[in-house]
Amino acid sequence: MTMNPTINLLKSHRSIRKFTDQKIPRELFVELIRAGQSAATSSHVQAYSVIRVVNPENRQKIAELAGGQTYIAECSDFLVFCADMKRSTGAAERAGADVVRGMTEQLVVASVDTALMAQNVAIAAESEGLGLCYIGGIRNNPAEISEILHLPEHVYPVFGMCLGYPDQNPEVKPRLPAETILKEDYYQDEQDEAQIADFDETMNKYYLERTGGNKDTNWSEQLKPLFTSKLRPHMKNFLQAKGFKMQ
Repeated sequence: MTMNPTINLLKSHRSIRKFTDQKIPRELFVELIRAGQSAATSSHVQAYSVIRVVNPENRQKIAELAGGQTYIAECSDFLVFCADMKRSTGAAERAGADVVRGMTEQLVVASVDTALMAQNVAIAAESEGLGLCYIGGIRNNPAEISEILHLPEHVYPVFGMCLGYPDQNPEVKPRLPAETILKEDYYQDEQDEAQIADFDETMNKYYLERTGGNKDTNWSEQLKPLFTSKLRPHMKNFLQAKGFKMQ
């Protein structure tokens, strides 16, 4: 079956970590943000803010805080996508509401809104020949990054995004088979183990070919460090300090 260009674009996504010196034109950058704003948003809350980090010193600091990811300082534009419940609760309060802040659902809504907005930006960017890389390492040191960005209470940094013109052409990383993640009517996983075993073989071949035989691993092996320790345990206290009491 022949896919349309949008589907082909979505299926061709790669993380880009090496960029040319070419800068993204301001007009195009603004259109990417507007495209992001067109994403679905819960109850039209639009619970996000985007910080474009221009200051070179701040970008270098963030690169170090995010785990030494140098491309944060090298890409054309670096964005920090923030879940923002300050703007909307303030607007409701000024309209006369007796606002309740810090609810768990507010945290979920803001985080989901932010992710949807960012993915629209990503798709728009790739449609214009740009490359990008999400930076989850922002959450390694969220308090320090919040201080750099002057983020107030009820606003937290969800992830970053490097944007620029690609200076590399990596292969598309394989994904799990659609039949593994698509369930009919109810959750069923009888075939998952066999399908994951096949996928592990696919990923092992991918890693070997991509690294010239230097990376002999698979998907399941790559997951082990994520679930054998408490990943970013500081996030609970950080979010509570930001006013998200998760009640």
